Amino acid sequence: MDALVRLLQLLLLLLTLPLHLMALLGCWQPLCKAYFPYLMAVLTAKGNRKMERKKQELFGQINRLTGASGKVALLELGCGTGANFQFYPAGCRITCLDPNPHFEKFLTKSMAENRHLQYEQFVVASGEDMRQVADSSMDVVVSTLVLCSVQSPRRVLQEVKRVLRPGGLFLFWEHVAEPRGSWAFLWQQVVEPTWKHIGDGCCLTRETWKDLESAQFSHLQMEQQPPPFKWLPVGPHIMGKAVK
Repeated sequence: MDALVRLLQLLLLLLTLPLHLMALLGCWQPLCKAYFPYLMAVLTAKGNRKMERKKQELFGQINRLTGASGKVALLELGCGTGANFQFYPAGCRITCLDPNPHFEKFLTKSMAENRHLQYEQFVVASGEDMRQVADSSMDVVVSTLVLCSVQSPRRVLQEVKRVLRPGGLFLFWEHVAEPRGSWAFLWQQVVEPTWKHIGDGCCLTRETWKDLESAQFSHLQMEQQPPPFKWLPVGPHIMGKAVK
């Protein structure tokens, strides 16, 4: 099976050779950073229509955290175009974090369309190093389709726990690997080296639930959902919450 994977990876590499050469020469990454927000703007709009009910269910849990002030400090990791903003309840004070500065103009548009939220700041940083966010300063941290593309999911989860206040919520929606040994998993292995370039570092074969289970949250709850787009090599999704 491993030999078959390597052979098919080689064939796909040959078919996409210009892409891999551009990446090797350092030309692809700047181009990808510039075009990726436009791609995500299209995909997230379609994804929201498909996942609307589940997202309402997931982010509806934020309402329980509003205290006497009616305000909730919320940090969104890999905020992208702000596709989740419409699902957040009124009173959320949003801090957006993303390593790609090209997303900022999309965020500005999304905030203008969601006046029920208070926009705090846009932090250009990776999830592994959120030093600009203070310890125990957030009531909620949100991550949707982010842990697939970070360098170290475990380090990101450590940072999530650091910035969350005691009892704070980590709400997540992430795509994960297909079951090992399945043909779908084989296909993910074949496509992944090329997909990482197309998807700005997105890894198809991560078993993110293992990182969540080992992160030592006080409570962890998750469920699996089918992928919203069957034509993509992206596998099943996990959604849920973890409590600090």
